[in-house]
Amino acid sequence: MELSAQSDILSMIFGATAVVKVVLAILVIMSLISWTLIFYKLFLYLKVKKSIDNDLASFSASKDLGSALRTLKNRPGSRLYVIGAKAVSEIRSLERSNLPTTGKIKVSADNIRRVLRRSVSNEVNKLAYALSFLATCTNSAPFIGLFGTVWGIMDAFQAIGIQKSAALTTVAPGIAEALVATAVGLFVAIPASIAYNSFLGMLNSIESEFVNYAGEFLNRAQREIPWLSAGREKEEHPTRIAPETI
Repeated sequence: MELSAQSDILSMIFGATAVVKVVLAILVIMSLISWTLIFYKLFLYLKVKKSIDNDLASFSASKDLGSALRTLKNRPGSRLYVIGAKAVSEIRSLERSNLPTTGKIKVSADNIRRVLRRSVSNEVNKLAYALSFLATCTNSAPFIGLFGTVWGIMDAFQAIGIQKSAALTTVAPGIAEALVATAVGLFVAIPASIAYNSFLGMLNSIESEFVNYAGEFLNRAQREIPWLSAGREKEEHPTRIAPETI
């Protein structure tokens, strides 16, 4: 009985009009891409969250900012290291600048904060890449399936006109073929919608971890690099981060 039902569905698909077949092909391709993206993003986000947790623990446990960044550098694919390295690059640029120490102090916090914010945004954008495809599947797949359904029903009504009969046996096959397109459209849209919303939640959590790290990085930099502290305005020779830090 189950095999018979599957056979009936396949026969309806192969017996559908060319337009409905094209619609079904588009939906199948969308489904394959979306499921590939779902599994890939799930693996990626879980891996990134675990990596961030480990990196944050190592960063907090390190005795100073230099050793913390060296530890992160030795972790393959550490995103926190990328964020921190760009901030260190900005600190070095300030150190090499011709501004007086008071001038450096005045602009340092805002400059470093902007660099950290931009770095966090870049990392989040990288992780969010291609998520929009899931949103596209969520919004468009039901309508693509509905288009196939409408076309199939139009074909069924044409069959009524040709055969001059409105009997159920005349109309039912065409309508059944048409409704398959709607069912496939929903099959594409529902998993994509669930995955998209779930991934947005995971991405927001990851972004919060990045922001927390950026705040902790700035705090440590201001504590450990004397000229970054407003209370050290009279420092003539600012302490530098060692070149081997990054």
